[in-house]
Amino acid sequence: MSLVDLRSDTVTRPTPGMRRAMAEAEVGDDVYAEDPTVTALEERVAALFGHEAGLFVPSGTMGNQIGMRLVCEPGQEVLSDADAHVVTYEMGAAAAIFGISTRTVVSSGGRLDAQQLIDQVRPKDNWHLTATAAIAVENTHNRGGGLVQPLGELQELWDWSRDADVAVHLDGARIWNASVASGVELATYGRLADTASVCFSKGLGTPVGSVLVASAERVATARLWRKRLGGGMRQVGVLAAACRYALDHHLPRLGEDHEHAQLLAKRLGVDPSSVETNMVVLDDVPAPVIAEAAKAQGVLVSQVSPRRIRLVTHLDVGRAGIDRAADVLSELLAR
Repeated sequence: MSLVDLRSDTVTRPTPGMRRAMAEAEVGDDVYAEDPTVTALEERVAALFGHEAGLFVPSGTMGNQIGMRLVCEPGQEVLSDADAHVVTYEMGAAAAIFGISTRTVVSSGGRLDAQQLIDQVRPKDNWHLTATAAIAVENTHNRGGGLVQPLGELQELWDWSRDADVAVHLDGARIWNASVASGVELATYGRLADTASVCFSKGLGTPVGSVLVASAERVATARLWRKRLGGGMRQVGVLAAACRYALDHHLPRLGEDHEHAQLLAKRLGVDPSSVETNMVVLDDVPAPVIAEAAKAQGVLVSQVSPRRIRLVTHLDVGRAGIDRAADVLSELLAR
């Protein structure tokens, strides 16, 4: 019995076409900035998001942390919502590595409320307070069940930040899903942030890799931070080739994952309007019991809490797998 793995879109494996692209990639030493495949990827992603330059990094966490360090000095703070990935799942890296303080506000399910964050910003000219240097926004929002941040709120935050001397960092781990679901161009999202980290190892299905985009000056500094953190990589074009392949072949198919999530929602009694991209959340269920019983029948799900389960659709689970998961889970929920 083959497994249907809906724990995360990070469990995807390279397709045969992606493996061929990796095997045939032209490579060089990227620490010397001599890997043509990496350079081409960085330039392409920067252009997609309307920025001057990009930097290929091993992980979304590294991209986020360097991105925030570029716009926040040690002893200053980054403000975000309480469920943001940068403060929930990145192991306190901002404080542990960079001496950056973080402060959070409780949002409505992760949905951005620009004014709510603006009201919590602390000025840089008051020596009694920790100055807010940047605000971090996550789009789509992981713990928010894959919700797409409202464009109007992003625009309001950006417009305010220009006069307030506060930077905006975008955690765009699943920004591709946001763009496909909303119809908002990647460049529109990109231009509403000073720094942005975009990930290839989730919905786009590569084995590893993210790109940090920003101004050319900031990316030059980011390259130094990447080296300090041990992220200087050599003939890494074999990985960048996977990312380029994903842009050509996997980005256009993300809508299928969203359709599969809608199907799961309807089969499992979840309001389809609450499912905006590729995540379905089951609330108020005995998560450990459901997860173990589903696993015994070859369906893997993620336990977010004792009463919450998350299902994530992705390119490794086709329609047949979705139907099978829906059959198994609907029966377990009915019990």
